[in-house]
Amino acid sequence: MSLIVQKYGGTSVGSVDRIKAVAERVARGRQAGRKMVVVVSAMAGETNRLFKLASELSDTPDLRETDALVSTGEQVSAALLSIRLQSLGVPAISFVADQLKIATDSNHGRARIKSVECDRVVKELERGRIVVVAGYQGVDANGNITTLGRGASDLTAVALAAALKADACEIYTDVDGVYTADPNLCPRARKLRRVSYDEMLEMAALGAKVLQGRSVELARRYNVPLVVLSSFSDSEGTWVGKEDRSMEDVLVSGVTLDQNQSKITIAGVEDSPGLAAKIFGPIAAAGIVIDMIIQNASADGHTDMTFTVARDDLKRALELMRSIAADIGAAGVRHEAQVAKVSIVGVGMRTHAGVAAKMFNVLAAERINIEMIATSEIKVSVVVNSKYGELAMRSLHDAFVNGGAAVSSAETV
Repeated sequence: MSLIVQKYGGTSVGSVDRIKAVAERVARGRQAGRKMVVVVSAMAGETNRLFKLASELSDTPDLRETDALVSTGEQVSAALLSIRLQSLGVPAISFVADQLKIATDSNHGRARIKSVECDRVVKELERGRIVVVAGYQGVDANGNITTLGRGASDLTAVALAAALKADACEIYTDVDGVYTADPNLCPRARKLRRVSYDEMLEMAALGAKVLQGRSVELARRYNVPLVVLSSFSDSEGTWVGKEDRSMEDVLVSGVTLDQNQSKITIAGVEDSPGLAAKIFGPIAAAGIVIDMIIQNASADGHTDMTFTVARDDLKRALELMRSIAADIGAAGVRHEAQVAKVSIVGVGMRTHAGVAAKMFNVLAAERINIEMIATSEIKVSVVVNSKYGELAMRSLHDAFVNGGAAVSSAETV
């Protein structure tokens, strides 16, 4: 009997009718002879509503109490789905994180999983029950509720799949797979049959919303087979797994756009050893993730340092930078509240030359100026003015995916 972990996102459980539909899908899986663990997100919009309530009561809500508040959304979804399954005659039980338990550190709002205890889950599965788990949450060593970061119900599902050695982890969303670009912004985007862990990890980190990045990283570490499916149809999804040789034949698997980026420049700082540590040490200590970094060539012993952060972190990052600038005698701090990061991703880049040059030529033909560049073995990212973000993505998709470097028919649906 196969063991499957399923995860349903907020839109999939966004109403009573949708919870009923999920329950019916889960029931069919059990009837097919599967053992099943189901991880659920909060109902669509509920987490935002809870965050808004906290912000109306305080400009800086306590992080511990905020975690205690926002984690309730998933608990509601889990209990409702269990109630519906039971009404269909399907034995089911719901758990929150401290009932399993999913142990984390104490970094409220962005906690990291330390361990997952599955004894209770295994016992319930052996009794023939569907186990429904509230995603997105954990518990620290002091018994405090923690949350794992936005979109982290995926992470809960993968962690459980790894701990249980599940046959697969099925991620159900409002899209039916991983596309070569966001189909809402790029009408010519095509669905991929399969994609490597590395490609999916890059795409998730670069703005693709289908899978949460940390969940892909964990799946790769423990070799958990992932499949992205739609909860609104029975169409074939996209498998995420180990890279194979055929994937190298595809130059670019996807083009991503992230409009949720801000750019900060600390200007006129002394170009000396330890400069980067002085600037980015406090940023790291505050839990703010830095993406792209550029240091200008030194002039008269001074330089500018430019980096990007998520827009949600801009306010905190600016406060820190202004304090750091005063301490190190910098000329000042400036920022752009919104910039666009456009990226091309593909394991085929490892064995093909001229990819970056072609990308730059495509953007130049559209008269789009490049403000920052970052590369890895399988990706090239550029920062451009936010108003050109969608144009840049569509142009690159046409050039690399629908043009001379098109994805092979074996890899797309």
